[in-house]
Amino acid sequence: MTKSVGVHEAKTHLSRLLDAVAAGEEVLITRRGKPAARLVALRTDSPRAFGIDRGRLAIPEDFDAPLDADVLEAFEG
Repeated sequence: MTKSVGVHEAKTHLSRLLDAVAAGEEVLITRRGKPAARLVALRTDSPRAFGIDRGRLAIPEDFDAPLDADVLEAFEG
């Protein structure tokens, strides 16, 4: 549900509006009757776990071997 309030009311009742947003409401802030901003709750995605892709990528032993001359020429021009 979207609630619409004017700038003055938003400044006066910001705490109350933040409570409403935390409860799932969306607040449209208007200036002279025209939409100016939208107040919505932040997404609270859980932080990614370190090492979640462990074992999914294999790095070959020769990954840092010198490039073939033709490949190197292609890069260097």
